[in-house]
Amino acid sequence: MKKSLLIVLSSVFCVVLAVVAYFWVTGMISSNYAFRSPIKDTPPAAGEALGKASTGRVVIVLIDALRYDTSMNASVMPTLDKLRSQGAQAMMHSQVPSFSEPGYTTILTGAWPWLNDGPAFNLDYGEIPTWTQDNLFSAAHRAGLTTAISGYYWFEELVPQSDVDLSFYTPGEDKKADVDVVNAVLPWLKENKSQLTLIHIDQVDYAGHHEGGPRSQNWNDAAKRADDLLAQIASTLDMQKDTLLVISDHGQIDAGGHGGQEPICLKEPFVLVGAGVKPGNYGDVNMVDVAPTLAALLGVNLPASAMGEVRTSMLNLSDSVTAALPAAVEKQQTTLVNTFAAAMGVKLDAAQMPTGSEVSKYETVIKDLRSSRENKERIPRAILAVLLVGLIVYWLISQWKKGALAWIFGGLAFMALFNFRYAIWDQKTYSVSSITSQASLISYVAITAALALLITWLAILLDQRYFRLSPAAAAERMFGFIFTVAFIAGLPAIMHFVLNGALVTWTLPNYLFSFLFILSGIQVLVIALFGLVLVGITAFIARLVTGKAQLKGKTK
Repeated sequence: MKKSLLIVLSSVFCVVLAVVAYFWVTGMISSNYAFRSPIKDTPPAAGEALGKASTGRVVIVLIDALRYDTSMNASVMPTLDKLRSQGAQAMMHSQVPSFSEPGYTTILTGAWPWLNDGPAFNLDYGEIPTWTQDNLFSAAHRAGLTTAISGYYWFEELVPQSDVDLSFYTPGEDKKADVDVVNAVLPWLKENKSQLTLIHIDQVDYAGHHEGGPRSQNWNDAAKRADDLLAQIASTLDMQKDTLLVISDHGQIDAGGHGGQEPICLKEPFVLVGAGVKPGNYGDVNMVDVAPTLAALLGVNLPASAMGEVRTSMLNLSDSVTAALPAAVEKQQTTLVNTFAAAMGVKLDAAQMPTGSEVSKYETVIKDLRSSRENKERIPRAILAVLLVGLIVYWLISQWKKGALAWIFGGLAFMALFNFRYAIWDQKTYSVSSITSQASLISYVAITAALALLITWLAILLDQRYFRLSPAAAAERMFGFIFTVAFIAGLPAIMHFVLNGALVTWTLPNYLFSFLFILSGIQVLVIALFGLVLVGITAFIARLVTGKAQLKGKTK
């Protein structure tokens, strides 16, 4: 009776474990899509315009997904190579998540994704929130400049359209769509209709997702076509009067895809050429530097939530902007720090507030405020995790005579088999960049986990000879194995819980552990449900074997 009750409770626990894994994983993913900045409802107020512009107009050409290494290939992108030699060049660095909508928002607000209130993951058209934070287009429009955007229709949702005077948006992402985008903007450029223009070219990203990724010739072909379009755009500009910026929003992994923490996804080209620019190689810049740097060139206010710096070393700014900039930076950064501190529930005194125009000092304060809250929230989660792990370790020790050591080895073998297929055989990355679709990820992980569990189950069954036990005893031992494998596979989920919390709330998570949690959650779900089936098969085999043995004994 006692074993029967234990088996029933273990069966119920398997189902509960699977349900918890399902809702936790789906809830965590949904919370990423729903994420909003802690300063969403309290955006810092915009400051005053800086002064006289150093250029007649700024044209931004954003070549979506253009990797830094591809941009440096002169045989693929000769126009970009020529512009680079004439202007200021640098390697631009972004932060996770390396999706387009976070990238666009970072570029034009000057704030990192965890603060800028743009989407953390790409949302569908119609679901995209309009920016709540000050941005380059709002600053330009506020200063009386004419603005224009030609590109993918996500920009129609992201950028406040009251701050966009001329626009062309397309739902297309391929080479035809890019031709339409450039054909729409060329007349505006030739007639000098706007002082701030964004042109979005998308076919490189399309080739990465749909035409074989960066390892395919289609990738370079798309980059070459993008370069040809860049040549058309550049031909309409007078580099003595106008300024052109060529950048990207993220890179892509070799297999195609982005969004994660891979270094190749977080390095982009930065080429600034024309009026107000000092040519040269400037090493490294950050994506958050784009908006304040262009704001200084245009003489408009620094975007109020900007976390980057004006790259003055590469600029020839007007006297009025040069004079106004130090005080403007100090005021903008002080306001931003106070706004973020208030969102964290902290009131800073004068001694804690930096002075001067060195942006890194203010960035340090914001980082410390963020880290302090994260660490405070991690302490109780860590205590819970330690208690849980300790309880499970105690249970394993209590089951040592029943074969717990074999269960542990089985769990480690399961992880080795799963990760061998995932990372070595199929060369997938531990990142959201490897996700082509949620359905494909779930099916791949589920099948791989089921195969790994089947192999280790068979090994345990033969090694421990559970088929020689009574059906109830065999089921009990196999439940022990299943729970141990689920525990070992679930360790990344426990680590994710400690570092990131159960769901995404006021800040973005560590995306390496967040992705490992997704894999872990799907594995645990499969282990719990498929493991329940394998327990039943184990008991059935034990019944057959012991039944035959009993029958054989009777016949003798």
